[in-house]
Amino acid sequence: MRKAGSPPALTTLYLLAAMSPLTLNMIVPSLANIARDLRADYAIISLALGGYLAVTAFVELGVGPLSDRIGRRPVLLAALAVFTVASLGCAMAQSAETFLAFRMLQAGAISGYVLSMAIVRDTQEGAEVAGLLGRIGMAMALAPMVGPMLGSVLDVAFGWRAIFLLYVTVGAALLCLAWFDLGETMRRRSEEEDPEEQRLTQLLSEPIFWCYALCTAFSIGAFYVFLAGAPLIATSVFGITTATLGLFVGSITAGFMFGSFLTSRLVSRYALSSVMLAGRVVACAGMLIGLAVLASGMVTPLLYFGCTIFVGVGNGLTTPNSNAGAMSVRPRLAGSAAGITGALTLSGGALMATVTGFLLADSPSPQGLLILMLIASFAGLLAAIVAIRLEKKAVKRRTT
Repeated sequence: MRKAGSPPALTTLYLLAAMSPLTLNMIVPSLANIARDLRADYAIISLALGGYLAVTAFVELGVGPLSDRIGRRPVLLAALAVFTVASLGCAMAQSAETFLAFRMLQAGAISGYVLSMAIVRDTQEGAEVAGLLGRIGMAMALAPMVGPMLGSVLDVAFGWRAIFLLYVTVGAALLCLAWFDLGETMRRRSEEEDPEEQRLTQLLSEPIFWCYALCTAFSIGAFYVFLAGAPLIATSVFGITTATLGLFVGSITAGFMFGSFLTSRLVSRYALSSVMLAGRVVACAGMLIGLAVLASGMVTPLLYFGCTIFVGVGNGLTTPNSNAGAMSVRPRLAGSAAGITGALTLSGGALMATVTGFLLADSPSPQGLLILMLIASFAGLLAAIVAIRLEKKAVKRRTT
């Protein structure tokens, strides 16, 4: 086992972060089979997605502050243990009620993402934080693409319970890996330090924290808007078949991976705020170009979805830096900052996706989807600008 304060291997952080999206979407192809085997309505079993996301938001709000109080290591180990037991419960469930109860407990998987970000902030400084978060973002983006495909294969070959047995194996393996590779990274407060630094109210009263958090929430919110509206636009407007739908919808995720890769390269040469701001400009510019293309009459699937990729690229440039900024406002409360930002992003994204579905359901509009994505991206841009101004004022006060 690594000694306290020693950073874990990067592979450990990648795997911990990827576990959450993998847990969310690997079961998507199996929902109908689960409903049939458990003799339940599909609408009830679909709570394994919607209900899971809601519980995840509450878990994020809890594990961050708890890790600031008692440490990253014990919270993470406990969360992995609960996840492993819950996965076994899902695999053995004989009723919908039992299945959903254990499924909700699986939401502890989000702890891997929240605490991996906090651990990066504990062990790194400055540009290294955003660079590592960019790499973790690439792992987070890859998992949603691999998860449903792997879930489909397991369901066809062995049945849906095999997916949860895989979760058991992955959870147990990560628990062992974290036990031996992850020492406690949270720095203990010395007697000279102000105890106020550890109070959550101090973080919540910082306007700059909320600006960074809202920048992340609105940026990712544009992605949720896309997920809610893109399948409808693709099928009803462009006539894209189900067989190729995944390619177009997945294009924005590929853009996010590329943007995250750029972040890991750029933050060593440019200010974090500059890269964050550039990401917002790229996202907004892509939507404006898309609207111009539609206005010119050149409406093709490749051009349309090619423009939406800019939101993915922009998010990959912005979110590692905005997350790093949020966790740097009160470094001793990095876990709380990561958890609150994650919960805000998830709940805000769910709201924006719901509004998108409501507005586009009766009259699918390619322009309407781009406008909604532009509104979310522009809100993120405004939050980034305010955060940068507040940061400059704070630096000026410290130097005078």
